[in-house]
Amino acid sequence: MNLEYFIAKRLASSKESGNRLSRLMSIVAIVSVALGIAVMILTIAIVTGFKKNISDKLVGGSSHIQIVNLDSNHSFETNPIVETKELTDMLNGIKGIRHVQKFITKGGIIKTAHDNQGVMFKGIGSDFDSTFFSQCMVEGRIFTVDDTLTVNDVVISKKLAQLLRLKLGDRFDAYFVQNRSRVRRFTICGIYSTQIEEIDKSLVLCDIKHLQNIYEWEKNQFSGLEINVDDIGSIEKLSAKISNLVTFDTNKDGSRLAVNDVMQLYPHLFAWLGLLNTNVIIILLLTIAVAGFNMISGLLIMLLERTSMIGILKSLGMQSENIRKLFLYRTAFIVVKGLIAGNIIGIACCLLQQHFGIIKLDAASYFVETVPINLNIFHLILLNLSAASVIALVLIIPSLIIDKISPEKTIRFE
Repeated sequence: MNLEYFIAKRLASSKESGNRLSRLMSIVAIVSVALGIAVMILTIAIVTGFKKNISDKLVGGSSHIQIVNLDSNHSFETNPIVETKELTDMLNGIKGIRHVQKFITKGGIIKTAHDNQGVMFKGIGSDFDSTFFSQCMVEGRIFTVDDTLTVNDVVISKKLAQLLRLKLGDRFDAYFVQNRSRVRRFTICGIYSTQIEEIDKSLVLCDIKHLQNIYEWEKNQFSGLEINVDDIGSIEKLSAKISNLVTFDTNKDGSRLAVNDVMQLYPHLFAWLGLLNTNVIIILLLTIAVAGFNMISGLLIMLLERTSMIGILKSLGMQSENIRKLFLYRTAFIVVKGLIAGNIIGIACCLLQQHFGIIKLDAASYFVETVPINLNIFHLILLNLSAASVIALVLIIPSLIIDKISPEKTIRFE
C-alpha cells in the first residue's frame, strides 16, 4: 500500500479534515481552480469560435486560394486566364485540395427607381459550391447554373436589398461599362447575409455566362479559379506549392498566372484575428496565476496546521521527500475536484450558449449575432493537462518548507 496516499486520503476525509480554517481554505482552493478552468474553457471556446466563424465566412465569400492573371489588379475589372485540362488535372491531383471552381468578377451599377448602387458581380458556374451561401440565405434560394442556357436570376445581400429597397422576386437593371455601356435585367431569387461588411456591401452572384458575354471572352476564359482546401492551416503551404507549379505558365496573350490566398485578400481582418491570440494568452496566464496563488495559500495553511504531525512523522523515520509527497497528494485531491467542477461548469456554459445563443452581439461590430462557441476535445484535454501541470510545479515550492521543520521543535506544537 502507498502510505503517503493512504494518509493523504485520511486527511481529506471529513472526519480527519482538521480545523475550520483548513476546511475553508480547501473550499476556496477548489472554487478557485473550478472557476479558473471554467474561465479558460470559455475563453478558448469563444476565441476559437470567433476565429473559425469569421474565417469560414471570409473563405465562403471567396475561397482559400485564387489563381488569377498576374496583370489583374485588386479592382473588379480583371484580365482573363484560360482554363485548360492540364491545369485542372494538376490542381485536382494535389493532396489537400477539396474543390476547384471557376469565377468571373466585374464591377457594375444597380439602378432602381429610387437609388443607384455600385456593386461587384461575381459570375458562378455549374461547378460552384453553394454550401456556404445556402447557410447564409435569409430568403429564397440560390439559382442553378445551366451550362447551355443563361440564367437571369441573381442572389444579393440583405444589406444591398435594404439600401436599394428591393425584395425577393423584384427585377432591376444592371449597367456595365465595357467599351460601351451594356445593360442586363436580373431577377432576385435569393437574399443572403454573411454579416461581413466587405462581402455584404457589394457582392452579387449571377450566371457566369452573363459576364463572359460582357467581357467578350471565350467559353474557357475566366477571371480565375477558386480553390478550397481541407485544412485552413495548410493554406500557406499549398499556396506556395501551387504558385511554384503555375507561375511559369503563360496565357495566349503572354501574361502569367498569379496565386493569392484569403489572408492576402483580407489582411486587416486576419490581423485582428491574430491579435485575439495575445488576449487569450494573457487571460490564461492571469487565471492560472490566481488559481496557483490560492493553491499555494491553501497548502501553506495545511502545512502550518499539520506541523505537529509532520514532526511526529519525521521522528518515526519518514523522510521529508515522502512527507512532501503526502501533502502533494492531499492538494492533488483538491485540484482534481476543482478540475472536474470547472469542466462541468465551463462545458455546460458553452453548450447553453452554443444551442440557445443566450449572449447576443452587435453583428455590425463583431460580424456575428451571438457569441460563437467552438468546443474541441483536444483543446479541453490540453487545457486540463497544462493547468494541472503548472499547478503541480507551483506547489513544489511551498512544500519545500517541510525540509525546514525540526521534529524536536514541533512535536509539541499546538
